[in-house]
Amino acid sequence: MAWQNKTLFNRLIFYPPAISAGQWDRFVTHGFIHADSMHLLFNMFTLYFFGRAIEGLYREFVFGYGFVIFYVLAIVAAMIPSYIKNKRNASYLSLGASGGVSAVLFAFILLAPWEMIYLFAVIPIPAIVFAIAYVAYSIYANKQGGSNINHLAHLWGGAFGVVATIILHPPILLHFLNALISPQF
Repeated sequence: MAWQNKTLFNRLIFYPPAISAGQWDRFVTHGFIHADSMHLLFNMFTLYFFGRAIEGLYREFVFGYGFVIFYVLAIVAAMIPSYIKNKRNASYLSLGASGGVSAVLFAFILLAPWEMIYLFAVIPIPAIVFAIAYVAYSIYANKQGGSNINHLAHLWGGAFGVVATIILHPPILLHFLNALISPQF
């Protein structure tokens, strides 16, 4: 609907001056609009495959809504640093579910660090190697700037996924460390 209705799109997008003026719902709504169908498809493809793997971890919380709450909180948490950095920047806009999707992906990596992730759906790479490369690239790209991608949201979404999963399931940290020292391909 937001692609067809510019007024709706502008009301939902992450825009720090509007948030500072009291439109706090934009911390959530920006995660449910995307720039185009490819942006949406990529995020939902990733969410579908990795979300299915970790949904069971969170289902037991909050009367079965733990995964949904985890995902929405990740969307919010991933944008807090961007908001702080751009609070007074009237030209800053952000949209998409990448922060929440990164949280899901990194929670999955805690579960299965040596599982193969298929980069661009064809190149197999161990999840832990992907995580290291993804974090390094996101830091580099964030420092470079000049793109329309919110790399900071990717980093903070991933961090949220790791921290929240460890807090809710402390044994997962030991599982992750044991899995790291005992690779299984």
